[in-house]
Amino acid sequence: MNPLLTAISHHGYLLVFLIVFSEAAGLPAPAALALIAGGAAAAAHILSPALVLVVAICAMMLGDSVLFILGRYTGWALLGFLCRLSLNPETCILRSAESFYKRGRITLVFAKFIPGINTMAPPLAGSMKMKPAQFLQLDFAGTCLYVLTYASVGYVFRDFVAKITHGLQSAGHVVTEVVLVAVVVFAVYRVVQYRRHRISGVVPRIEVEELAQRLLIAAENEVILVDVRSHGYYDAGAARIPGSIRVEPNQLDEELKTLPKDKDIYVYCT
Repeated sequence: MNPLLTAISHHGYLLVFLIVFSEAAGLPAPAALALIAGGAAAAAHILSPALVLVVAICAMMLGDSVLFILGRYTGWALLGFLCRLSLNPETCILRSAESFYKRGRITLVFAKFIPGINTMAPPLAGSMKMKPAQFLQLDFAGTCLYVLTYASVGYVFRDFVAKITHGLQSAGHVVTEVVLVAVVVFAVYRVVQYRRHRISGVVPRIEVEELAQRLLIAAENEVILVDVRSHGYYDAGAARIPGSIRVEPNQLDEELKTLPKDKDIYVYCT
């Protein structure tokens, strides 16, 4: 925190803008810490409180808008890219889509406080073809809530932040070593978990042409084709592959009970 607070004291609004924009655009940047440091700097009369808020809100709205536009025109490809570092990319996307399904578009208002969904929400809204005006309205509300919350923490607890940064400066070498060890341990853990998932999480797949041939030669009702698209990519009027049935992904336990056990079942998603 100390180097960040010192840097913000010297470089001011530009640093706040760059850090907040970077996190909003999907990069691993500490926007919350930057906002707390910016609020503390404002309380110390180093920066203007109003300008800190305006700069941070503009930066976050700009980053969210970039992801919204990219999500609108790239859809699944961008969502997959953002989830690629996840242990299970499909679960990463489904979790975000399920949040939209359960809570509706209001998810955008509080999504920034939820790790994982904060980055996924804008491109997911874009890929679901949300109207730009509606997105901007809800995203603005969520952005203001997020920025005001963390900037206010830094502003109100300026003395506490100063004590923390002073303590970190006094024990700088120890903190650096602890952080480096933690990073190495976390990296090893993620590699191990990723390798385990790669081994145990392989899903058998079939090419479209192969399935088409299978359907042509199969006897009636011998093959069942199931649509399991996530919400936002499917609605009651959506086109489906002829002969397929719909299974609700959010009610999978109940839906599976209705499927026969003696048939070949093929599923498709987005």
